[in-house]
Amino acid sequence: MPSFTFVSTANAVALRGAVPVFVDIRRDTLNIDERLVEAAITSRTKAIFVVHYAGVCAEMDAFRKIADAHNLLLIEDAAQALLSTYRGKLAGTLGDAGCFSFHASKNVVSGEGGALVISRTDLVERAEIIREKGTNRARFIFGQVDKYTWVDLGSSYLPSELVSAFLRAQLEDAVAITTERRATWEFYQDAFAELEARQVGVRRPVVPAHCEHNGHLYYLLMPDRRSRDTLISSLRERGIGAPFHYVPLHSSDAGRRFGRSVGSLALTEDISQRLIRLPLWSGMQHEPDRVVACVHDLVSHSSC
Repeated sequence: MPSFTFVSTANAVALRGAVPVFVDIRRDTLNIDERLVEAAITSRTKAIFVVHYAGVCAEMDAFRKIADAHNLLLIEDAAQALLSTYRGKLAGTLGDAGCFSFHASKNVVSGEGGALVISRTDLVERAEIIREKGTNRARFIFGQVDKYTWVDLGSSYLPSELVSAFLRAQLEDAVAITTERRATWEFYQDAFAELEARQVGVRRPVVPAHCEHNGHLYYLLMPDRRSRDTLISSLRERGIGAPFHYVPLHSSDAGRRFGRSVGSLALTEDISQRLIRLPLWSGMQHEPDRVVACVHDLVSHSSC
Protein backbone atom coordinates (compact mmCIF):
# COMPACT_ATOMS: atom_id res chain seq x y z
CA MET A 1 0.00 0.00 0.00
CA PRO A 2 1.07 3.60 -0.34
CA SER A 3 2.30 5.51 2.67
CA PHE A 4 0.62 8.57 1.15
CA THR A 5 -2.89 7.77 2.39
CA PHE A 6 -5.17 8.15 5.39
CA VAL A 7 -4.61 5.90 8.41
CA SER A 8 -7.72 3.79 7.69
CA THR A 9 -5.94 1.97 4.87
CA ALA A 10 -3.19 0.73 7.17
CA ASN A 11 -5.47 0.24 10.19
CA ALA A 12 -7.52 -2.30 8.24
CA VAL A 13 -4.39 -4.43 7.99
CA ALA A 14 -2.74 -3.76 11.34
CA LEU A 15 -5.94 -4.45 13.30
CA ARG A 16 -5.86 -8.02 11.94
CA GLY A 17 -2.30 -8.57 13.10
CA ALA A 18 -0.83 -8.22 9.61
CA VAL A 19 1.91 -5.85 8.48
CA PRO A 20 1.25 -2.85 6.20
CA VAL A 21 4.08 -2.67 3.66
CA PHE A 22 4.63 0.83 2.30
CA VAL A 23 5.93 1.67 -1.18
CA ASP A 24 6.37 4.99 -2.95
CA ILE A 25 3.93 6.85 -5.20
CA ARG A 26 3.92 8.08 -8.79
CA ARG A 27 5.04 11.63 -9.48
CA ASP A 28 2.08 12.43 -11.74
CA THR A 29 -1.11 11.14 -10.04
CA LEU A 30 0.36 10.66 -6.54
CA ASN A 31 -1.07 7.14 -6.58
CA ILE A 32 0.85 4.04 -5.54
CA ASP A 33 3.54 3.28 -8.14
CA GLU A 34 2.73 0.00 -9.88
CA ARG A 35 6.38 -0.34 -10.94
CA LEU A 36 7.50 -0.69 -7.32
CA VAL A 37 4.98 -3.20 -6.03
CA GLU A 38 6.49 -6.50 -7.15
CA ALA A 39 9.74 -5.76 -5.31
CA ALA A 40 7.73 -5.59 -2.08
CA ILE A 41 5.95 -8.94 -2.54
CA THR A 42 7.10 -11.88 -0.42
CA SER A 43 5.76 -15.35 0.31
CA ARG A 44 3.77 -13.82 3.18
CA THR A 45 2.04 -11.14 1.09
CA LYS A 46 -1.75 -11.48 0.98
CA ALA A 47 -3.05 -8.44 -0.87
CA ILE A 48 -2.33 -5.23 -2.72
CA PHE A 49 -4.12 -2.17 -1.36
CA VAL A 50 -4.54 0.47 -4.07
CA VAL A 51 -5.65 3.98 -3.09
CA HIS A 52 -7.30 6.21 -5.71
CA TYR A 53 -5.96 9.53 -4.46
CA ALA A 54 -8.11 12.63 -5.06
CA GLY A 55 -10.60 10.52 -7.01
CA VAL A 56 -8.11 9.69 -9.77
CA CYS A 57 -7.78 5.95 -10.31
CA ALA A 58 -4.47 4.15 -10.01
CA GLU A 59 -3.20 2.01 -12.91
CA MET A 60 -5.54 -0.90 -12.28
CA ASP A 61 -4.63 -2.97 -15.36
CA ALA A 62 -1.06 -3.24 -14.11
CA PHE A 63 -2.15 -4.04 -10.56
CA ARG A 64 -4.55 -6.71 -11.79
CA LYS A 65 -1.74 -8.46 -13.67
CA ILE A 66 0.55 -8.34 -10.64
CA ALA A 67 -2.15 -9.60 -8.29
CA ASP A 68 -3.06 -12.46 -10.60
CA ALA A 69 0.58 -13.43 -11.14
CA HIS A 70 1.17 -13.71 -7.40
CA ASN A 71 -2.30 -14.98 -6.39
CA LEU A 72 -3.03 -11.89 -4.29
CA LEU A 73 -6.23 -10.09 -3.44
CA LEU A 74 -6.57 -6.68 -5.07
CA ILE A 75 -8.32 -4.23 -2.76
CA GLU A 76 -9.36 -0.74 -3.83
CA ASP A 77 -9.41 2.02 -1.26
CA ALA A 78 -11.91 4.05 -3.26
CA ALA A 79 -12.87 6.25 -0.30
CA GLN A 80 -12.32 9.36 -2.42
CA ALA A 81 -13.38 7.91 -5.77
CA LEU A 82 -17.16 7.39 -5.84
CA LEU A 83 -18.26 7.67 -9.53
CA SER A 84 -14.67 8.01 -10.77
CA THR A 85 -13.78 5.72 -13.67
CA TYR A 86 -10.76 3.90 -15.09
CA ARG A 87 -11.02 3.07 -18.80
CA GLY A 88 -14.79 3.50 -18.53
CA LYS A 89 -15.21 1.22 -15.50
CA LEU A 90 -16.26 2.51 -12.10
CA ALA A 91 -13.73 2.77 -9.29
CA GLY A 92 -14.39 0.20 -6.60
CA THR A 93 -15.43 -2.46 -9.13
CA LEU A 94 -11.97 -3.01 -10.62
CA GLY A 95 -10.41 -5.16 -7.91
CA ASP A 96 -11.67 -8.04 -5.80
CA ALA A 97 -13.24 -5.60 -3.36
CA GLY A 98 -13.65 -1.85 -3.15
CA CYS A 99 -14.16 0.37 -0.10
CA PHE A 100 -16.04 3.68 -0.19
CA SER A 101 -16.35 6.34 2.49
CA PHE A 102 -19.37 8.51 3.31
CA HIS A 103 -17.47 10.59 5.86
CA ALA A 104 -18.43 14.25 6.06
CA SER A 105 -15.37 15.20 3.98
CA LYS A 106 -16.44 13.09 0.98
CA ASN A 107 -18.59 13.92 -2.06
CA VAL A 108 -21.56 11.88 -0.85
CA VAL A 109 -21.92 11.88 2.93
CA SER A 110 -23.80 10.34 5.82
CA GLY A 111 -21.63 11.83 8.56
CA GLU A 112 -19.71 8.58 9.04
CA GLY A 113 -19.75 5.11 7.51
CA GLY A 114 -18.97 3.60 4.17
CA ALA A 115 -19.68 0.76 1.78
CA LEU A 116 -17.98 -2.41 0.63
CA VAL A 117 -18.34 -3.47 -3.01
CA ILE A 118 -17.37 -7.07 -3.80
CA SER A 119 -16.54 -8.32 -7.28
CA ARG A 120 -15.92 -11.97 -6.36
CA THR A 121 -18.95 -14.10 -5.57
CA ASP A 122 -16.89 -16.38 -3.31
CA LEU A 123 -16.31 -13.48 -0.90
CA VAL A 124 -19.92 -12.35 -0.56
CA GLU A 125 -21.10 -14.78 2.14
CA ARG A 126 -18.05 -14.12 4.33
CA ALA A 127 -18.65 -10.38 4.04
CA GLU A 128 -22.28 -10.82 5.06
CA ILE A 129 -21.23 -12.86 8.09
CA ILE A 130 -18.66 -10.29 9.19
CA ARG A 131 -21.23 -7.50 8.74
CA GLU A 132 -23.86 -9.44 10.75
CA LYS A 133 -21.78 -9.82 13.93
CA GLY A 134 -20.37 -13.17 12.87
CA THR A 135 -23.74 -14.79 12.29
CA ASN A 136 -25.36 -16.30 9.20
CA ARG A 137 -28.35 -14.00 9.61
CA ALA A 138 -28.21 -12.98 5.94
CA ARG A 139 -28.88 -16.59 4.92
CA PHE A 140 -31.81 -16.66 7.36
CA ILE A 141 -33.27 -13.46 5.88
CA PHE A 142 -33.06 -14.96 2.40
CA GLY A 143 -34.75 -18.16 3.57
CA GLN A 144 -31.66 -20.34 3.11
CA VAL A 145 -31.67 -21.59 6.75
CA ASP A 146 -34.52 -21.86 9.29
CA LYS A 147 -32.56 -20.10 12.05
CA TYR A 148 -29.30 -18.21 12.32
CA THR A 149 -26.38 -18.64 14.69
CA TRP A 150 -22.79 -17.59 15.36
CA VAL A 151 -20.55 -19.05 12.65
CA ASP A 152 -17.44 -16.83 12.50
CA LEU A 153 -15.86 -13.62 13.77
CA GLY A 154 -17.70 -10.44 12.97
CA SER A 155 -18.91 -7.12 14.30
CA SER A 156 -21.78 -4.66 13.95
CA TYR A 157 -21.28 -2.61 10.79
CA LEU A 158 -24.93 -1.73 10.20
CA PRO A 159 -25.83 1.95 9.72
CA SER A 160 -28.84 3.29 11.58
CA GLU A 161 -32.07 3.93 9.70
CA LEU A 162 -31.62 7.69 10.10
CA VAL A 163 -28.10 7.57 8.65
CA SER A 164 -29.31 5.32 5.84
CA ALA A 165 -32.15 7.70 4.98
CA PHE A 166 -29.77 10.66 4.87
CA LEU A 167 -27.36 8.71 2.69
CA ARG A 168 -30.09 7.60 0.30
CA ALA A 169 -31.00 11.22 -0.44
CA GLN A 170 -27.34 11.96 -1.07
CA LEU A 171 -26.95 8.97 -3.38
CA GLU A 172 -29.99 10.05 -5.38
CA ASP A 173 -28.19 13.35 -6.05
CA ALA A 174 -24.72 11.80 -6.46
CA VAL A 175 -24.42 12.57 -10.18
CA ALA A 176 -25.49 16.20 -9.69
CA ILE A 177 -23.12 16.60 -6.74
CA THR A 178 -20.26 15.13 -8.75
CA THR A 179 -21.00 17.34 -11.75
CA GLU A 180 -20.95 20.45 -9.57
CA ARG A 181 -17.71 19.49 -7.89
CA ARG A 182 -16.07 18.71 -11.22
CA ALA A 183 -17.08 22.15 -12.49
CA THR A 184 -15.30 23.78 -9.54
CA TRP A 185 -12.30 21.50 -10.07
CA GLU A 186 -12.10 22.46 -13.75
CA PHE A 187 -12.42 26.13 -12.82
CA TYR A 188 -9.40 25.81 -10.55
CA GLN A 189 -7.48 23.83 -13.15
CA ASP A 190 -8.01 26.50 -15.81
CA ALA A 191 -7.41 29.38 -13.41
CA PHE A 192 -4.03 28.06 -12.26
CA ALA A 193 -2.66 27.09 -15.68
CA GLU A 194 -0.89 30.42 -16.05
CA LEU A 195 0.46 30.20 -12.49
CA GLU A 196 1.94 26.78 -13.21
CA ALA A 197 3.56 28.06 -16.40
CA ARG A 198 4.95 31.18 -14.75
CA GLN A 199 5.89 30.09 -11.24
CA VAL A 200 8.71 27.58 -11.11
CA GLY A 201 7.89 24.64 -8.89
CA VAL A 202 4.13 25.15 -8.78
CA ARG A 203 2.17 22.24 -10.26
CA ARG A 204 -1.48 21.40 -10.85
CA PRO A 205 -3.04 17.91 -10.58
CA VAL A 206 -2.45 15.43 -13.40
CA VAL A 207 -5.33 13.25 -14.62
CA PRO A 208 -4.49 10.55 -17.20
CA ALA A 209 -6.64 10.54 -20.33
CA HIS A 210 -8.05 7.10 -19.51
CA CYS A 211 -9.29 8.26 -16.09
CA GLU A 212 -12.32 10.35 -15.21
CA HIS A 213 -12.19 11.86 -11.74
CA ASN A 214 -15.07 12.90 -9.50
CA GLY A 215 -13.84 16.31 -8.43
CA HIS A 216 -13.20 15.10 -4.90
CA LEU A 217 -10.36 17.46 -4.08
CA TYR A 218 -8.12 20.01 -5.76
CA TYR A 219 -4.54 20.55 -4.77
CA LEU A 220 -1.48 22.53 -5.78
CA LEU A 221 2.10 21.42 -5.33
CA MET A 222 4.27 24.29 -4.17
CA PRO A 223 8.05 24.51 -4.73
CA ASP A 224 8.94 23.54 -1.14
CA ARG A 225 7.57 23.19 2.37
CA ARG A 226 8.29 26.77 3.36
CA SER A 227 6.30 28.22 0.46
CA ARG A 228 3.47 25.73 1.08
CA ASP A 229 3.26 26.55 4.79
CA THR A 230 3.43 30.27 4.07
CA LEU A 231 0.54 29.98 1.63
CA ILE A 232 -1.54 27.95 4.11
CA SER A 233 -0.94 30.56 6.82
CA SER A 234 -1.62 33.52 4.53
CA LEU A 235 -4.86 32.02 3.22
CA ARG A 236 -5.97 31.34 6.80
CA GLU A 237 -5.47 35.03 7.60
CA ARG A 238 -7.88 35.80 4.75
CA GLY A 239 -10.46 33.37 6.08
CA ILE A 240 -9.68 30.53 3.66
CA GLY A 241 -8.95 27.09 5.04
CA ALA A 242 -6.45 25.17 2.92
CA PRO A 243 -4.89 22.16 4.67
CA PHE A 244 -2.03 19.87 3.72
CA HIS A 245 -2.18 16.16 2.80
CA TYR A 246 -0.82 13.74 4.36
CA VAL A 247 1.76 13.04 7.04
CA PRO A 248 3.28 9.89 5.45
CA LEU A 249 2.26 6.78 7.37
CA HIS A 250 5.74 5.26 7.28
CA SER A 251 7.12 8.24 9.21
CA SER A 252 4.43 8.17 11.91
CA ASP A 253 4.87 6.52 15.30
CA ALA A 254 2.32 3.80 14.50
CA GLY A 255 3.66 3.34 10.99
CA ARG A 256 7.12 2.58 12.32
CA ARG A 257 5.67 0.28 14.96
CA PHE A 258 3.21 -1.72 12.87
CA GLY A 259 4.47 -1.43 9.30
CA ARG A 260 7.58 -1.52 7.20
CA SER A 261 8.79 0.17 4.03
CA VAL A 262 10.34 -1.22 0.87
CA GLY A 263 12.70 0.99 -1.09
CA SER A 264 12.99 4.74 -0.90
CA LEU A 265 9.84 6.71 -0.16
CA ALA A 266 11.51 9.97 -1.06
CA LEU A 267 8.75 11.09 -3.41
CA THR A 268 6.08 10.49 -0.77
CA GLU A 269 8.07 12.56 1.72
CA ASP A 270 8.65 15.34 -0.81
CA ILE A 271 5.02 15.56 -1.96
CA SER A 272 3.64 15.58 1.57
CA GLN A 273 5.69 18.68 2.35
CA ARG A 274 4.61 20.62 -0.75
CA LEU A 275 0.91 19.82 -1.23
CA ILE A 276 -1.87 22.24 -0.34
CA ARG A 277 -5.57 21.40 -0.74
CA LEU A 278 -7.88 24.20 -1.82
CA PRO A 279 -11.51 24.54 -0.69
CA LEU A 280 -13.90 22.44 -2.77
CA TRP A 281 -17.48 21.58 -1.85
CA SER A 282 -20.95 21.62 -3.36
CA GLY A 283 -22.63 25.01 -3.33
CA MET A 284 -19.47 27.14 -3.32
CA GLN A 285 -21.04 29.69 -5.71
CA HIS A 286 -18.53 32.54 -6.13
CA GLU A 287 -16.09 31.35 -3.45
CA PRO A 288 -13.69 29.75 -6.00
CA ASP A 289 -13.13 33.18 -7.58
CA ARG A 290 -11.94 34.55 -4.24
CA VAL A 291 -9.72 31.51 -3.62
CA VAL A 292 -8.09 31.87 -7.03
CA ALA A 293 -7.58 35.62 -6.60
CA CYS A 294 -6.01 35.17 -3.17
CA VAL A 295 -3.67 32.37 -4.29
CA HIS A 296 -2.52 34.35 -7.32
CA ASP A 297 -1.96 37.46 -5.21
CA LEU A 298 -0.12 35.67 -2.42
CA VAL A 299 2.12 33.63 -4.72
CA SER A 300 2.90 36.56 -7.01
CA HIS A 301 3.63 39.13 -4.28
CA SER A 302 5.44 37.07 -1.70
CA SER A 303 8.50 34.88 -1.51
CA CYS A 304 6.33 31.77 -2.03
